[in-house]
Amino acid sequence: MKLLALPLGGRGSLLLVGCVLWQLSPAAQAVEPISLGLALAGAAASALTGIISYPKLYCYFAECCLQRPGARSGAALQENLDQKLFGQHLAKKVIVKSLAGFLNNSNPKKPLALSLHGWTGTGKNFVSKIIAESLYEGGLNSRYVHQFVSTLHFPHRQNITQYKDQLQMWIRGNVSDCARSIFIFDEMDKMHAGLIDSIKPFLDYYEELDGVSYRKAIFIFLSNAGAEKITEVALNFWRSGKRREDLSLRDLELSLSVFNNKNSGFWHSSLIDKHLIDYFIPFLPLEYKHVKMCVRVELEARGYEADEDIVMQVADEMTYFPKEERIYSDKGCKTVCTKLDFYL
Repeated sequence: MKLLALPLGGRGSLLLVGCVLWQLSPAAQAVEPISLGLALAGAAASALTGIISYPKLYCYFAECCLQRPGARSGAALQENLDQKLFGQHLAKKVIVKSLAGFLNNSNPKKPLALSLHGWTGTGKNFVSKIIAESLYEGGLNSRYVHQFVSTLHFPHRQNITQYKDQLQMWIRGNVSDCARSIFIFDEMDKMHAGLIDSIKPFLDYYEELDGVSYRKAIFIFLSNAGAEKITEVALNFWRSGKRREDLSLRDLELSLSVFNNKNSGFWHSSLIDKHLIDYFIPFLPLEYKHVKMCVRVELEARGYEADEDIVMQVADEMTYFPKEERIYSDKGCKTVCTKLDFYL
């Protein structure tokens, strides 16, 4: 920063430091110029530091904890899901309403806990990515978004006690840094039973634990558990001639099937027993028309026009079940990107 003295004559003089202008009294002019300059430069630096540390201004230069207001985040989430998520009317409705309501609540009673269930490729990871991007510009790379993959971060059953301690320390430290932290747990169906119970205190109705409030944090669990139940109900709807969009959460009753699934990290978990998961959100198996939608969006994302010949060729290469009806893609949209590479 430049320090510039402007002698103007008369009773006083003006000193310009950065963009701040002071009128000096005659008494002040009697002070040694260098000492006065250093003192005022220090004062200006302190003032500037105070201005930059002011949250709204500081957030222009560095990532802040929940930069976007709740209403803005909810609108961004709705727009992204409408444009990029296909065939998931239940998931879209529940996620938008629950997240928008939670973010607009300045004093929630507990953290928001969402459990996303369905087959691979139906959009669970994609939705968690969109949620992160709706709250933070860095998305999954934000310092306030934390992703755990069971087979990577918690691979060995004999180390469960160590994992529990590490997980608690990580959550405690990051929520202390940002109350609106997001924690994503992928592959819950591969997590060792009992491990997830270590975070039970953070999801419960406590105002504070050891001086830290966890009530504004967001926990998202991703799992294949319950996928068979979801597919069974969806298939019965299709066979009875009912519209896919008429499926409701009540038709699925996911919480019980997840709790009773030995292949789930929620097996006999206190998170289920104490009703600490706010929403069990089903992701329906994707149909042929949804796969084509995924191909079109991917083409446009790569800068190409949606060539319908390519769209149909990619969609036709996918495998579908049941064998007789061939209704649902067994990999959802997961391999669309790699198949599209072949044609481009």
